[in-house]
Amino acid sequence: MSTVPLSVLDLAPIAEGSTARQALRNTLDLARRAEVWGYRRYWVAEHHFVAVASSSPAVLAGAIAAATSRIRVGVAAVQLGYTTAAAIAESFGTLEALHPGRIDLGIGRSGQRKAEAAAARAGDSPARRQPPVPRATRIVDGVVVPPPVPLDALFAAPRTAATFGVLQQAGAASPDFETQVDDILAFFRGEFRTREGVAFEATPATGEHPELWVFGSSAGPSAALAGRLGLPFGANYHVSPSSTLEAVAAYRDAFRPSAVLAEPYVVVSADVVVADSDDRARELASTYGHWAYSIRCGEGARPYPDPSRARALTAAEEAVVADRLVTQFVGTGPTVVERLEALRTATGADELVVTSMTHDHRDRLRSFELLARAWGL
Repeated sequence: MSTVPLSVLDLAPIAEGSTARQALRNTLDLARRAEVWGYRRYWVAEHHFVAVASSSPAVLAGAIAAATSRIRVGVAAVQLGYTTAAAIAESFGTLEALHPGRIDLGIGRSGQRKAEAAAARAGDSPARRQPPVPRATRIVDGVVVPPPVPLDALFAAPRTAATFGVLQQAGAASPDFETQVDDILAFFRGEFRTREGVAFEATPATGEHPELWVFGSSAGPSAALAGRLGLPFGANYHVSPSSTLEAVAAYRDAFRPSAVLAEPYVVVSADVVVADSDDRARELASTYGHWAYSIRCGEGARPYPDPSRARALTAAEEAVVADRLVTQFVGTGPTVVERLEALRTATGADELVVTSMTHDHRDRLRSFELLARAWGL
């Protein structure tokens, strides 16, 4: 039994042969049950033009908060590159006013990073490129830390650049990440001023205080900013397992006490599939690599495949998602708890947040239920 809180990250996946409408119903069903099972938070992600139903995360978070009564609800994370500080403050100020003390606002650089990568490639040349530094898989306190997998195909895919263009107004340019975060905080304090000194009050954001989180996948700007501002930090082991330890260390090194936190607070994410037997769990998880590959190759997340119908991945395809496969926690409750405890120890996490992907909604419910029981919630 662990004393560390456990939370849910739901991508609202659309299963092969199902619909977005059903995926949203599944999310509300899981949220209600997660509250009963004792999970601390229920977070949804932001993804666009793919086979997940969380493209409007603030709206979805509001529906989840209305369908539950105690569990904290939020987004992990709003992609700042696709929106404005004012829009975020107004949306989450509204949620906090309607559900006081229960709303979490996670923010991340995802949209900005894609644009930065595209700009860098535009000015790049083969002669200036440096070869990747090879690195072997490490085991740190029982946690698998794989080498980074090149994401050139993802960032070079026409769909990736087109997505950013569709989600922004023509000619729009996002402010830098730190400026946007400062503006969001200023709106909630009622102290926002434009660069020209014009004051604006975002209603009903002013005076509302959703819990603000910064999410990051590396020892980069996000981790450093979260530390400097004294905000809680989310480290994405389920997305970028090769750099999670460095991200957490960078956050702690940069941390300064604030009115929000006296000490660093870290949540670390993980992908899990829990079943009544290890064999059954492996069967349910057998198409996770197919789903992850559809993202990594630049197509965008496909409907979550049915294990009974999917062909095996080729060796080349498996290599693209090797880091995701080796770091997915699959098995019975005790098996997965042992690995999660190792992750908690290695990162010093104050909380863990788990996502669980299966084709059948009933199997996903069972996964979260078994994990809650084994964790001692």
